[in-house]
Amino acid sequence: MALPIPSPFDEQSGVATRRQLLDGGHAWAFIRSQIDAGRWRELNEKVVVGHNGPLTWRQRLWAVYLSAPDPAGICGLSSLQSWRVKGFETDDVHVLVGRGARVLPVDGVKVVVHESRRFSAADVVMARRPPCTRVSRAAVDAAAWSPNVWTAMRVFVAPVQQRRETAVVMRAALLEAGHIRYRRQLLALAADMCGGAEALSEAAFLGFCRRHEFPMPRCQRRMDRAGRWRFLDAEFELPNGRIVRVEVDGGVHVVLSVRAEDNLKDNDATLAGKGVLRYASPLIYGDDPRAVAQLRRALGLVSVR
Repeated sequence: MALPIPSPFDEQSGVATRRQLLDGGHAWAFIRSQIDAGRWRELNEKVVVGHNGPLTWRQRLWAVYLSAPDPAGICGLSSLQSWRVKGFETDDVHVLVGRGARVLPVDGVKVVVHESRRFSAADVVMARRPPCTRVSRAAVDAAAWSPNVWTAMRVFVAPVQQRRETAVVMRAALLEAGHIRYRRQLLALAADMCGGAEALSEAAFLGFCRRHEFPMPRCQRRMDRAGRWRFLDAEFELPNGRIVRVEVDGGVHVVLSVRAEDNLKDNDATLAGKGVLRYASPLIYGDDPRAVAQLRRALGLVSVR
């Protein structure tokens, strides 16, 4: 006869703590007998799963969440996956805790612990199962923890592209985060996403030119049909009289990773003849080395990178 599944298992995808099982009316001897018989499995000294097979993705999230002290929340890429933001799936489980908190290891799960001084229970959406950080915080955190600025910008913009959050909320979450990694580039992208007058300014592109020791171009911003600042034209006049024209596309109306790759391929073809070099704005904000190399070639500069 099949054993009844305790209610904590029902509510938590088949994962529970020993304390939850005891509070649910199960004697310690009963719990021990299920583990000893191989019907249930211990994941660590605190957490039990109600079967003896591999953990599902959601069971891994629950196991990690229950192995952390309060307050805690599934965070970063794991939280984005929970909110159904696509493109950044990971087998690792990221969990956010307060500074100095200890998270128990979970058998068979790679746990990535992030400690934060600016973290409290208010940052966790308890209605999510398991509880996790809100979309905007998850994206900002995951962006700051990214291995490079281009990945950071792709992560940051994904909730807006996939209509899981608004650009205004994303920008507010970024400002709230303070001095995080890639802050300058992400703030520029956030302004661009919001479509304000400060987006994609001449100053941003001129700063890019100064950082890479390019000559100073003539710049002019252009509005899109909705009246938002979305484009930047720049013209470099070289000593031999040749004009190199660049257009930078702003906004998040396209999938940045796809659009940027297409831009770079088109630019290589353009360099063989005449045309306009076109870049998605995150390539400029993020000092993408491929964009820098192309412009060096176009301007006749010897690459030193």
